[in-house]
Amino acid sequence: MHTFIQSFALPPKKMMASAVGLAVAALAVPAQAESPNVTQLDTITVKDVRDQGYKANESASSKYVKPLLDTPQTVTVVTKKVMEEQQALSLRQVLSNVSGITFDAGEGGGGSGDKINIRGFSANSNMQIDGLHDSSQNNRTDTFNIEQVEVLKGPNSVFGGAGTTGGAINQVSKSPKQRDFAEVGASIGTDNYHRLTLDANKTLDDVGVDSAARINLMAHENEVPGRDEVDRQRFGIAPSVTIGLSEQTRATLSYFHQTDDNLPDYGLPARDGKILPGVDSESYFGWRNLDEEKIQSDAVTLKLEHELNDTARLENQTRYSRVDRDTIISAAHVNTDGLAPGRYTPAGPQAYRRDAQTELWVNQTGLSTEFDTDGLKHDMLIGAEISRESYDLTSSNLGLDFSGIDYDLNNPPGLWNGDTTYTPRGGTDAELDTRALYVFDTVTLHPQWDLSLGLRHDWVSGETTNKDSGLTTSSSDQMFSGRAGLVFKPADNGRIYLAYGTSFNPSAEALATSGRVSGEDLKPEKNNTWELGTKWELLDGRLGLDGALFRVDKTNARETNELTNELELAGEQRVQGVELGLTGELTEQWKVFANYTLLDSETLKSAAAPQTGGRSAEGQPLGNTPRNSGNLWTTYELASGLEIGYGARYVGSRYVASDVDAKIDSYWLHNAMASYRVNEALSLQLNVNNLFDEEYVERVRGRPGTDTRSSAVELGDGRSAVLSANYRF
Repeated sequence: MHTFIQSFALPPKKMMASAVGLAVAALAVPAQAESPNVTQLDTITVKDVRDQGYKANESASSKYVKPLLDTPQTVTVVTKKVMEEQQALSLRQVLSNVSGITFDAGEGGGGSGDKINIRGFSANSNMQIDGLHDSSQNNRTDTFNIEQVEVLKGPNSVFGGAGTTGGAINQVSKSPKQRDFAEVGASIGTDNYHRLTLDANKTLDDVGVDSAARINLMAHENEVPGRDEVDRQRFGIAPSVTIGLSEQTRATLSYFHQTDDNLPDYGLPARDGKILPGVDSESYFGWRNLDEEKIQSDAVTLKLEHELNDTARLENQTRYSRVDRDTIISAAHVNTDGLAPGRYTPAGPQAYRRDAQTELWVNQTGLSTEFDTDGLKHDMLIGAEISRESYDLTSSNLGLDFSGIDYDLNNPPGLWNGDTTYTPRGGTDAELDTRALYVFDTVTLHPQWDLSLGLRHDWVSGETTNKDSGLTTSSSDQMFSGRAGLVFKPADNGRIYLAYGTSFNPSAEALATSGRVSGEDLKPEKNNTWELGTKWELLDGRLGLDGALFRVDKTNARETNELTNELELAGEQRVQGVELGLTGELTEQWKVFANYTLLDSETLKSAAAPQTGGRSAEGQPLGNTPRNSGNLWTTYELASGLEIGYGARYVGSRYVASDVDAKIDSYWLHNAMASYRVNEALSLQLNVNNLFDEEYVERVRGRPGTDTRSSAVELGDGRSAVLSANYRF
């Protein structure tokens, strides 16, 4: 049995106080006498002094060889500034700033990580950190070591590999800078919210060329607003060091460690997308003395960069990561069939344990270069990627016996006082191997015309073995992916583009998350997209305006034919719509981050027979895909050092699934912020989220439920307030 390394041997606040003290003490050690080159170092660091603000001009991924203005694709970047102003701590909170994204409930119902949809299609297997594939098994609960989050929309396996149907998500880590600073943050709030952070950077003047070290620390605890005593605790540390081996060569070594200790919350029992009558929204339908979620994430990354000459650059990244996730979960499904009104017995998994370990090795090498051929300028990147991800799952349950017992829907017990019996439930060993070669080339056809081309070939193979039966299932696929875009430049600050791209979903796509192959003998699903868009930089580049019309087609979706109970490549799905975005500074005092998405989704063809009481999915919208969604975050500086902010989020109604009539209600959320810079070192900030305490369904399970086994929904956080102090020196 896996032994979890406890993350809170000390209370989080004491642990963090000790860590902050050690780091600050280290930074405070007097420097040795400086040599005459101090003036030169001061000059070099000017480039890092100004914060990025709301508008990002470039992707952090080396695969995007041109600035975002010249990239023929919708790319939304949530910067550090936006995250700090909102106190957006989890990836889910960050992505709530991006319209066209929805969330599924239950983390897969069995120990998998974040479940995120982009443009109506799952992006679970399309998580990246610094351009490298990241494990789908993880929950991204904290952004303490994240600089910005990039959402790349549309099928683009040429950038992200297998599975990028609706898009991909790239998190950009904090890295050492060429200036000295230390920043300590402390926050308190409602629902027992306590948080301490440290971000410290030190230039290493006597080591190599432009060398520096950085450390980020975090300790956090809170109860979930609106949920009765559902608590979260976590601790993280992320040191990194960059060594300039020469003027042309540098190496960055980084380590990331985070531990989470949570009470898992699988929501409230629901039917047809609505909470069951008589259920209190704060009730907990699990067992507090049995259920638990312990996660340990570790990652080591080595990045090597070498400037071959003025026009060629070589980059190599290698990462090893491991996620240990030990959970005991109880579903919020209930059985009300044949019972008195307001009574229930638990249904679905109860005190079900999944002890899973995921290990990932990944290496990526890219050569970028600029050259001319026959008067045409090329910006080219040639690269290769190889990865191996293993998944080891052991399952069991505690054998709770509910014979002759029923409970009050309005007052579930929350604690288990009966007997428990450990019952093994088997397990899975799985391994997923991926290899890829790719090339990108942006050709300047004319000062007003660019042609952007990309081609990638993936080899994906996987194998999974049932620990009880010894039965082994394998899958192997290979596929070309492509992307092409034509960019017209009617003005120095404006672009109009037309782009086409493809992606694929192999049978082994989710192997390292679920341990299952979705159709051993089936070929990959295929997807393609057309996008016509425009991008403009206004007000001397301070404000970005973009818009796009797009269509995404999945031409051979995997479906279970309910007449034969076999998987078939028989479905066709389409999502088309509009994207609009406005990001940057309207004036020196007024900043805005806003976007809107219209998703017109439809199941064009389906071989699945309707379930009892259901309907044919053909002609119906995709599940959990709202037609309209939009986000706004804006701040205004009232006076020197005094700033206020307002945020709004709208998500339209959406179907629980394509083959049922049940719908989730639309909702509006409103947030507010006020900050005051006391002096150059100290600043204060107050955030109030969900101002009007709106009760809304944020995460959805894709079934409507029955009398014998309800479905469940997960509510978004209730109203909360957080007061933060930040001291920089």
